[in-house]
Amino acid sequence: MNKRILIILVACFLYITDTGAQEGNPQDSTEQSSQTEVSHDDHGHAVGHAEFDPAATAIHHISDANVYTILGAVTIPLPMMLYAPDKGWDFFSSSKFHSGHHEDGHHSYNGYVLHHGSVYRVMDAGFPQDGSVEIEEGAFISRQEAVDGKNKDVYFVKYQGKEFRLDARSTLDGGILGGGITSFYDFSISKNVLSMILVSLFLFWLFSRAAKSYKANPDKAPNGIQAFLEPMFLFIRDEVAIPFIGKKKYMKYLPLLMSIFFFILGLNLYGQIPFLGGTNVTGNLTVTMIMAIIVFIVVNINGNKDYWLHIFWMPGVPGFVKPLLSVVEFMSLFIKPLTLMLRLAGNISAGHIAILSFIGLIFIFGESGLNFSGGLVGTAMAVPLTLFMMAIELIVAFVQAFVFTILTASYIGAATEEHHH
Repeated sequence: MNKRILIILVACFLYITDTGAQEGNPQDSTEQSSQTEVSHDDHGHAVGHAEFDPAATAIHHISDANVYTILGAVTIPLPMMLYAPDKGWDFFSSSKFHSGHHEDGHHSYNGYVLHHGSVYRVMDAGFPQDGSVEIEEGAFISRQEAVDGKNKDVYFVKYQGKEFRLDARSTLDGGILGGGITSFYDFSISKNVLSMILVSLFLFWLFSRAAKSYKANPDKAPNGIQAFLEPMFLFIRDEVAIPFIGKKKYMKYLPLLMSIFFFILGLNLYGQIPFLGGTNVTGNLTVTMIMAIIVFIVVNINGNKDYWLHIFWMPGVPGFVKPLLSVVEFMSLFIKPLTLMLRLAGNISAGHIAILSFIGLIFIFGESGLNFSGGLVGTAMAVPLTLFMMAIELIVAFVQAFVFTILTASYIGAATEEHHH
């Protein structure tokens, strides 16, 4: 068999294995939406089967987490840094939760629990708030409750026959995405943060080696890492930076453009490695928002007089139209970074969700393990579709890094261009 085909098949198998291991029995996802409690046997395995919920499974898989699980078998503990105004700081390792299937913790620690890889705080004072307490398997349940006029999923943990309400960590979405300010803040090194650190270190090592090679062999043709990096570097410089910013000024912004391109590309490609958990860093709105804010600051700080004149009092336009155009141009200052943020996160998340949906065919046709022949049919459909989507995702990884970079260059070029009237 061709080696490339074999590698792709192995990658696909690992992706499915990794996803299946993380999602495990889809009953857990169904538990969230149906509010149905699941019974477990003495070994902690779910009894009975329930309808597979592909949407809940996909959202769980692409979300950030406080543990890093590889192939469902290896769990890497991460540093927990939690702050509650009424309690103070808590520093400990996520291993204190004794994470198991579905990334649910089997222990609470200092009043915090781990559910679906995310940390929650037990709100009821009757629950032990100090030290470690063992939690029963399948102790997490959810219900729909009206909160601030909206129906939201509210989580509970069962302990010694009682249900204790859980509080999710604070998010600065103003309630738009279902979050808001709660009783505590999570500053932990999450799965996405660890991925960014690893990718940054790898890029640093990669470019350091290339720089040493250039210094050691200045007159030789590039080879190895140099041959891999130089075409992309020259492409961004010659086809993006110089055409949009100009030969006089492009060097000032080249480090930013190169950092954006290789950082996004590195994270996109890292997220394609199945046996490392398929992280979805650039599909996270928080990550893309920070990058968009950096671009917003750089563009507007370096904007020249002509740039601001075209925004607030566009020359060559009838006076009665200028106020209307000024409002539109002022709004564009914020719309541009907003589109940067949404485009990257949406495209990367969509690819992950599509792959997970194809893998979900195995559970749908197999009726969550009840129908073996149906599972085989689902597998026969899922494997080629997943292979195809993974190939598309590799292209998307490069395209989205390029699109973010070229739009950044165009915004900088528009802000620094010297206009002639």
